[in-house]
Amino acid sequence: MATLSPEERTALVDSVSRLLADRGAEADVRRTMETAAGYDADLWRKLADMGVVGLVIDEAYGGAGAGPLELELVMEAAGAALLCSPLLSSGVLAAALLQALGDEDAKARLLPSIAAGTAIASVAMTGPTGQWTENSIEVHAAERDGAWRLDGVADYVIHGQNADILLVLAHFDNQVAVFEVDPARVQIKSLPTFDHTLRLARVDFTDAPARRINAAGPVWDAVKQALDLALVALAGEQAGGARRVLEFTVDYAKSRIQFGRAIGSFQAVKHMAADLLLESESAISAARNAAARLAEGAADADAAISLAAFACADAFTTVTATSIQMHGGIAFTWVHPAHLYLRRARADAQLFGTPTDYRERYLEQLGA
Repeated sequence: MATLSPEERTALVDSVSRLLADRGAEADVRRTMETAAGYDADLWRKLADMGVVGLVIDEAYGGAGAGPLELELVMEAAGAALLCSPLLSSGVLAAALLQALGDEDAKARLLPSIAAGTAIASVAMTGPTGQWTENSIEVHAAERDGAWRLDGVADYVIHGQNADILLVLAHFDNQVAVFEVDPARVQIKSLPTFDHTLRLARVDFTDAPARRINAAGPVWDAVKQALDLALVALAGEQAGGARRVLEFTVDYAKSRIQFGRAIGSFQAVKHMAADLLLESESAISAARNAAARLAEGAADADAAISLAAFACADAFTTVTATSIQMHGGIAFTWVHPAHLYLRRARADAQLFGTPTDYRERYLEQLGA
């Protein structure tokens, strides 16, 4: 895994931010989120050409070979722009899972197209409970006549309706394995989402043909590695979104005049703005610390990731809700961007498990 220099990281984030400022403005987000696919194919290609889609994929398979530090910073920029894309699903979770499993044939077949953005991969893992744990897997595998078949259901599959590659976790013989499934051989149903910039799907497997992906070590260890990286990426997205909401809320408080004064001069509004700053900066610190501890392979990396998972989710939700209060009635309408960020914050807070789940896990990791 390559680690970019601070200058290279800055240049990468600046490039991504400029691209998203040019192609991911609020009007672009609103237009894209109402399309069937839920992402801009042209912007996706540009992100792939820039190396963002294959950021954490090894260079041997066409990726940039970067790590958690670079990913977290890029996701801050993505969160600030409310990027609508399969990046978290394909470029992070699926790519990380394939690499962690260590099946050389699968990596050689699948990773180059994922890195190039020409194929979108999704991971079907959790059932209706949405717990993202081994016990929440609701798909079962059986080997019949020398071929693998899958039955069951997977919910909350991120960009599952856009997937060219499905990586499916399934139980068999009291163990868990990962299978590659052709999306055309299963039933995929789009799920309604509170956040219109997010695409989730339910996948039903009925005697679905599958190809088992070999694992160099324990499968759940590989799944955990992939989820850890996805949680760091999500924390970065939440931190970036919170910071952007802080920025436009403070700008509004400086320019909105009531009773002959800018509302930012009122003490109550100042206190609310101070709270937003604290939440935003805390989220950025938690996300970047989790990325650093994961990159270092530190003993406390698990705890740092769990801390970021609940702290960034709570901060993003708090910042967006408070921002709507500070804006007044206009922010309660669909036409104001604060509404979009609130919906993203609420959805992100449930995406890989709830803040309560990770708060409890954090306490367990601390030995409390």
